[in-house]
This record gives sequence, structure tokens and C-alpha cells, in this order.
Amino acid sequence: MSQDDAPDIAVLRQKIHGLSAEEYAETLRERLPEKDIALARTPTEERDLLKRVSVATGFSIEEDALAEAENLELFACVFAGTGHLPLEALDERGVAVTNASGVHGPNIAEQVLGGILSFSRRFHVGWRQKQRNEWRSYPTYELQGSTVTVLGLGAIGQAVVDRLEPFGVDTIGVRYSPEKGGPTDEVVGFEDESGFHDALARSDYVVVACPLTDTTRGILDADAFKTMDPETVLINVGRGPVVDTDALLDALRGNAVRGAALDVTDPEPLPDDHELWGFDNVLITPHNAGHTPEYWERMTDIIEENLERLESGEEELRNQV
Repeated sequence: MSQDDAPDIAVLRQKIHGLSAEEYAETLRERLPEKDIALARTPTEERDLLKRVSVATGFSIEEDALAEAENLELFACVFAGTGHLPLEALDERGVAVTNASGVHGPNIAEQVLGGILSFSRRFHVGWRQKQRNEWRSYPTYELQGSTVTVLGLGAIGQAVVDRLEPFGVDTIGVRYSPEKGGPTDEVVGFEDESGFHDALARSDYVVVACPLTDTTRGILDADAFKTMDPETVLINVGRGPVVDTDALLDALRGNAVRGAALDVTDPEPLPDDHELWGFDNVLITPHNAGHTPEYWERMTDIIEENLERLESGEEELRNQV
């Protein structure tokens, strides 16, 4: 088959949050009817398509497949993180790489708000009482007037802050470059130990929405939990190892924090005999915050925009890594 017969876009094999590659390909076909979209269903089809297409999209791409991907110009990763990709090899072959940054913003921000409001209004207490047919009043909190610290001001962190605005809360953002400012009332740096701990000490809610790096790994350690007020609630939608699990367990055992809503854990998956399962004041979801029925629509937004940029000769792509 000649290069003239090559599809415009190859969708590689993958499953993201239970969503299939078939659904992704169908979304691309509906949104880009003028483009020929090919779906790789087997390893053989994947290798064959990568030899011919200029644009491929999927979760990963094998380094040995790049040797024959002579026409590949763009790999659109459907995941926000790209640490699993052979980035050096892609760069050496002149293949641009984009990620899914922003795709998760609305749904993960809603997960965060759900966790905060659950602890504010103590829905978990009401749910337990309902299961016992128990009509008994219990004390609650107000979110209004609280202080929320958000670790990470990327697309997800900013979406969280945007949605907090109507609730009348004070916000503190933590980022690598605090001089850039941000959407929060205050901004401090990850490496500003004094400023970081001052933020923790004033926080009613601490939201982890940052990537896992050498700087953020274990940054919420025993010292951090010691700084937090006993009424502080932890919400983690970032990465499990940002939180020192042993330190969190100690804080929960000693009532040093009010509770936690964890969409990510360390280890992950969380073993069924892990102690975290046993706390009434810990909400655990199975890395589910990223799930949204709009996932492929938002990925297609990114690809559509970048195809237009490529066709117009632009070098800068949306979400380029």
C-alpha cells in the first residue's frame, strides 16, 4: 500500500478509565469527517499503521516501533503524564508529543469539590445513620470562610480554584514558580519550607493536585501533618506517593487530622487488607476521578486544534511536551 493510501490518524490500542479505543476512533470520525481515521486492533495492525501515518494517538508507543515510523510527525498521548513514553527517541526522530492536560480539569475538580463538601456537611455520617434507620442530628461545618490550600496550579489545580470561588473561601496555591502568581489569593513555592508550612497551618482543606516529582514525593510527611490543624481534611487527586502513607496513618490514628478523601494511594491498588480501609473518616475511590464521559470529546478538541496548526505550518502545538 502506498503512502498516498495512508490514513490521516492512527488510533492505537488502549483503554483509559474503562473507555475503549473504539469509542475514541468513533468520536474522531464524527468530529473530523474529512479525515481518514484508522483503528489498530492488533499489534500487527499497530506496527503497520505506524509505518505509514503522520499522526498517531494513544496511551503509549513502543520505542522499537519508532524505527520504522518514518512519516510520524505527531504522537498525541491520551494521558496527562508522559513519563512512560520514550521521549528522547521521539525527539531524536523529530516527532512532536502532546499530552491530555486539561482533559481532566472539570471532572477531577468536581471530585475535589465533592470530597470537600462531603466532609463539610459530613454526608458520610448521614449515610451511615441512614443504613441503620437512625434519625439523629449531628454537628456539621460550613465551607464558607474556610481556607483551602491547593498543591499544584496546573490545569486541574486551576479548575479546582475556579470552582471554589463561589463558596467564599480563602485559597492558597503551591507551585514551583510562585513568582508567576496564580488564581489563588496567595501563592507559595514548594521549596519555601516556611511559607509551605505556614499555608498548611492555616488550612481547613489541603488538596493535592500536583504531579509526582523528586520535589513533591513525600512532601506531606510526618512534619507536614504535625503542622496541620486537627480539623484539616486532606484531598488527594494527584499521585499517591506525594503523601507519606505511614505519616497519614499516624495522623489518622492520633486524630491529628479530621479525615481524608483519597482517589490515589500509595501503594496502588490499595490491598484489601490495608489499614486505610478501616477508617470511617477516610473516603477511598479507585483512581476514578479522571473518569468522564467527555474524555474523548476533549481529546478530540486537542487533536483538531493541533491538526489545524500543523496544516498551517505552525511550530507551536497545544499541550506540546
